[in-house]
Amino acid sequence: MSTMLSGMRVIEGSAFVAAPSGGMHLALLGADVIRFDPIGGSIDYTRWPLAPGGASLYWTSLNKGKRSIQVDLRSDEGRDVVRGLICAPGDQGGMFLTNFPARGWLGYESMREHRDDVIMVTITGNPDGSTAVDYTVNAAVGYPTATGPSDLAGPVNHVLPAWDLICGQQAALGLLAADRHRRSTGAGQLVTLALSDVAMSTVANMGHVAEAEILGEQRARLGNDLYGAFGRDFISNDAHRFIVVAISIKQWKGMLEATGTTAQVEALEQELGVDFADEGERFTHRERLFALVEAYAAKTPMAQVAESLNAQGCCWGQYNDFLGMVENDVRCSTDNPMFQRVDQPGVGSVLSAGSPLQFGADDDVVVPPAPVLGADTDQVLEELLGLSISEIAGLHDRKVVAGPA
Repeated sequence: MSTMLSGMRVIEGSAFVAAPSGGMHLALLGADVIRFDPIGGSIDYTRWPLAPGGASLYWTSLNKGKRSIQVDLRSDEGRDVVRGLICAPGDQGGMFLTNFPARGWLGYESMREHRDDVIMVTITGNPDGSTAVDYTVNAAVGYPTATGPSDLAGPVNHVLPAWDLICGQQAALGLLAADRHRRSTGAGQLVTLALSDVAMSTVANMGHVAEAEILGEQRARLGNDLYGAFGRDFISNDAHRFIVVAISIKQWKGMLEATGTTAQVEALEQELGVDFADEGERFTHRERLFALVEAYAAKTPMAQVAESLNAQGCCWGQYNDFLGMVENDVRCSTDNPMFQRVDQPGVGSVLSAGSPLQFGADDDVVVPPAPVLGADTDQVLEELLGLSISEIAGLHDRKVVAGPA
């Protein structure tokens, strides 16, 4: 792990993607992130995909670098334990990240009774606190109606939970901002973050809200065409699919040289009376331009396509499925310092990603595994709450806490 956030302690109560991913990014940067779960694991502890032995590859991938405790969250004693961990004294702690319902014993005011400067980042579905998940939010923001083949009538969902992932990063950013504020003022902070706000702010920041309001236009489906510029997928004569994108003039001219279409494109400019230095013109007349690249691809093997595009510094990529990415892409291998082989309990040796942020101050960063559920219960209770061995044993006997299975 990186050491950039060493000395920061965050208690995490979470499930699914947004909050766990936010905590994971903090942990990979060196924060001591302690995840509490109900005894036996939370609702996502066995979520698919599963390793042959039954461990969740989903859960272990999203919880790298954290410590884990198991607590009976239905008992008063268990709730006192969690509150005690969140509100433990010291300037490195007093931070809570959660997407659990922030009310009652988990509410901000309840925490402030135990620590006035507590920082709490709470994720909800909608701003009014009602339930939403990535896929229900995505249905509302327009992208499913602009995704997919141009002749398709119904919406197209995407399989990447983009809003959850962006939400996790926003949650981590919010916690760091609140920590900076506390260091300057001494004041704690309640930070609220709605998943639907994350999605709609992103849509607005991409210009789609202005497009709808100012232009009064509905974005049409374009299949795999890149909106507003030149870009699409093509198939080589040995049946490999690749995408070429030409946004800048350099990319455009390089693509023409690589595909041997410079003269044909100049002739097309003369015929149409346009200048393809304008990316808008490239988009408007994309079908005529696509046909030229299609003809090149249809007679050229993928190895030669790659060589030509690379020689001209083109912006392009070859399509892979997940297996192909793992087997063929050097960026998803230990040749990339972000990736290391990790011995993950319950899974075995697995290629695992650390933080994509690379700091010059970090040397020999080690990618950590996810914890075994409850592996750190006793250590955390002793360190943060100062409990004795006999007191911890009593909590185990009363089934208030649990260690690893």
